[in-house]
Amino acid sequence: MTDYKHANSPIIRDEIGDPDKAIILLHGRGATARGMYDLAAAVADDAVVLAPQAVNRTWYPESFMEPIEANQPWLDGSLQKVDDCLTMASNAGFEPDEVSVLGFSQGACLATEWAAQNDPGIHLVAGLSGGLIGAEIDRSRYASSFDDLAVFLGCSDTDPHIPVERVHGTAAVFEEGGVDVETRIYEGMGHTINDDERQFLRTLFTGEEPASVF
Repeated sequence: MTDYKHANSPIIRDEIGDPDKAIILLHGRGATARGMYDLAAAVADDAVVLAPQAVNRTWYPESFMEPIEANQPWLDGSLQKVDDCLTMASNAGFEPDEVSVLGFSQGACLATEWAAQNDPGIHLVAGLSGGLIGAEIDRSRYASSFDDLAVFLGCSDTDPHIPVERVHGTAAVFEEGGVDVETRIYEGMGHTINDDERQFLRTLFTGEEPASVF
C-alpha cells in the first residue's frame, strides 16, 4: 500500500558502530524522528537505526484513549509506516528477530499497538510512557500468541497522559500471549525517559552497563 497517511513522510536511516541489529524508533507527539537518536546511541553500540517522521509531528490526532475510530485513518497509516520500516530492515539484510522497536509517548502507543496486532516476530518492543490504543483494550484485536518476543514497558505512576492502569493492561495482553514482560512503574517521574530505562535497554542490547553519561 502506497497511498496512506504518512506515506510520503521520510524514514531517516543512520548507523551506530558496526551494525548487527536494526532499531526502529518512534517519536512522540510534537517531536521529531531525529530527536530519538540520542536514545538509540545511549542503548546500542552497533545498530542500523530507522526513524520515521510523522506528518505534522503527530501519528494520530486524538488521545490514544479515544475510540479507535476517532484516530482513523491516521492510525492505520501510522501502523503501515512501521511495516515500511520493518521492510527496510529486511531489505538491509536483517531477519525479524534482529529488529527491535522503541517508542516514546505517542510512539510507545504505536509500537505496542503494532506489535500486539501483528506478532511480527521481532526481538523487542519497548514502550516508554505509552500503551495499547483505544477507549478500552479489546483483546479480539490482538494476536493470541507471540513468537519469541520480549516487551519492556516503563512509565510514571503519575504520568499526565498515560494512565498506569493502561500500562498494566498492555502488559497483560502480551503476557497472555506468552511474553515475559518487564514492566517498571516509577514513582512521580512525569512524562519522560529516565536513566533506569536507558540502562535496562542497554543491558538488553549490549549485555553491559552503560557509562554514566546521562
